[in-house]
Amino acid sequence: MQDEEITGLSATDLSDAIHDGRASCLDVMKAYLARIERLNPAINAIISLRDTEALLAEATARDADLAGGTSRGWMHGMPIAIKDLCEVKGIRCTYGSPLFADFVPDKDEVMVERIRAAGAIIIGKTNTPEQGFGSQSYNPVHGTTKNPYDLTKTAGGSSGGAAAALAAHLLPIADGSDMMGSLRNPAAFNNVVGFRPSYGRIPSSLKLELFMGQLSVMGPMGRTVRDAAALLSTEAGYDPRDPHSLATEDLTPDENRDLSGARIAWLGDLGGYLPFEPGVLELCRATLPVFERIGCKVDDVVPDFEMADVWQSWTTLRSWLTANNMRDTYDDPAKRAKVKPEIIWEIERGLEMTGREVHFASKRRSAWYQYLLTLFERYDYLILPSAQVFPFDATTHWPKEVGGRAMDTYHRWMEVVIGPSMAGLPVAAMPAGFGANGLPNGIQIIGRPRADKAVLELALAYEAKTDWLDRRPRL
Repeated sequence: MQDEEITGLSATDLSDAIHDGRASCLDVMKAYLARIERLNPAINAIISLRDTEALLAEATARDADLAGGTSRGWMHGMPIAIKDLCEVKGIRCTYGSPLFADFVPDKDEVMVERIRAAGAIIIGKTNTPEQGFGSQSYNPVHGTTKNPYDLTKTAGGSSGGAAAALAAHLLPIADGSDMMGSLRNPAAFNNVVGFRPSYGRIPSSLKLELFMGQLSVMGPMGRTVRDAAALLSTEAGYDPRDPHSLATEDLTPDENRDLSGARIAWLGDLGGYLPFEPGVLELCRATLPVFERIGCKVDDVVPDFEMADVWQSWTTLRSWLTANNMRDTYDDPAKRAKVKPEIIWEIERGLEMTGREVHFASKRRSAWYQYLLTLFERYDYLILPSAQVFPFDATTHWPKEVGGRAMDTYHRWMEVVIGPSMAGLPVAAMPAGFGANGLPNGIQIIGRPRADKAVLELALAYEAKTDWLDRRPRL
């Protein structure tokens, strides 16, 4: 196979090509490294790339395994780069921060262990914002990741490097993480698939706080739903090192599931609560006939809940967790001077909070979850846009205004994603097409608690009725 054929394959099709002998692991590695060398300097998605000779040697060893009748798994010989917020043994993990510019972990995160066990070859890392804060992937260590659809625009974040690498076909598959839309915003901005799994679906052994850090998850990204589902099945499953990890179960979606009659609630702008850049909401709403062609029944629904309470509880819990996790950094003036202002703002805000305020925020979060359960008594899925703006200028740290409304924090422009995060729900971020400006955006398909497989099944059916994932940037 030629290089362009290899890098044009989906991850699952690439796996088939490797296992049936149409492509060697060595040829796959050479094809991807050549594409990275050619395109990555302009995009800046892949960072901390490992030595070429070492990677080619690993690929050759994988070919020898296959020649001897041994496959390590569906990812055998497949190159992958891990998001730079996730620790990989022996590969620099900077967290996009000068404080960790030379940090080389001595162990793998659980998810990385599983990706290695499935046969993947880890070639480096993907870029991210400083310590994951903000949905724009710039940092003082590695610079800014650009959007392959327009190199003057942002790729989003915090999984911006992963999403841009997928869109540019620098990787066949990618991992990410998501607290405030970090799998969903970049998926929308780069016309790829992101999947935020149920909280606890993918275990973590290296989190700073195992019991109280219940806002962030890790998850897969892909150029197809089938690819994302395959990586999810590799990453997911119980591990005793994570007290919240869910039992291992079959998450492979049924590609032939009949979804006719499924009930969908379109939440839109939450009854006018959320502002949008002109064209975004209209683009996302235009996807609703796709669900109707699948056979679903779609209703417009305005949540019967005070959405400002969700925002207040979200920002309280986020700042409180940040302050407590990063207190040692803040208390050291030399370290504090190397931290970006948005993180300092989070820490200082969190340090002022009382236990009563944090407990009240948790109670409001519980009320939101309980309200969503009543909504799921009437509907099988909820649909929201994945972002409130189109990809913006890569030199802009964050939008100060959306739809004529001033943004009062560095993350207010991403408020549309916090509802599922607060409830720990599974969400598939799917393309919604392209605006008149030629830039992509997307929607969130949200499912019931722990209904990850059902969400993937609707995402598969949606993908089959559209051609957006077939479109590639002109690079």
